[in-house]
Amino acid sequence: MKNKILILITILTLSSCQNKDNSKNIVKTIVQDTLSKTLGGTADLSEVTSKKDKAVELIRKQLLVLLKNDIPALTKEERYFYYDAFDLNNDQKNEYFVGFSNPYFCGSGGCSGYILKNDGSVINRFTVADFPIYVTTSSTEKFYDLIFESGGKFHLLKMKSGKYPSNPSVQQVIKGDVPKESTKVLDIQGEKLEKYSF
Repeated sequence: MKNKILILITILTLSSCQNKDNSKNIVKTIVQDTLSKTLGGTADLSEVTSKKDKAVELIRKQLLVLLKNDIPALTKEERYFYYDAFDLNNDQKNEYFVGFSNPYFCGSGGCSGYILKNDGSVINRFTVADFPIYVTTSSTEKFYDLIFESGGKFHLLKMKSGKYPSNPSVQQVIKGDVPKESTKVLDIQGEKLEKYSF
């Protein structure tokens, strides 16, 4: 339904921008035909790819590269990931938090995961972390500071030379609770995040 509404808005915008010139009538006819099919539910939306699908494909391709040495040891049931998107540096492009929740990637100290840029390149690999991760309102090097739980304590991670520390358990412990204004990401247990295979 969301895709239909998006198409409808696009079509209305295109049709309102058309000149009254007769040479533009063909565009107007196509727009009206598509609009009637969209409203009638007969438009073919199979070619429409959502941003979510693009993000999943991007992450999946990157994981196949990053974990190529691990894949032979993984069972089919272990080859899945969760992800959450958040714009960490206010550039209008989301970064992706990628996490795992199975024995291959998780141990007594926590789980492993990645933070990827919008183009799929790696900002960080992290280890011994529990989920969720918290994005604070403070920033360092133009990236929001993060709070990871590890070993039952909350640790503050700040960007340094383009990377966050990979092992949260050895970072500064914060006193008290996670600030209320922080945003939860990759809340694997609390939210119903979708599981994706790779």
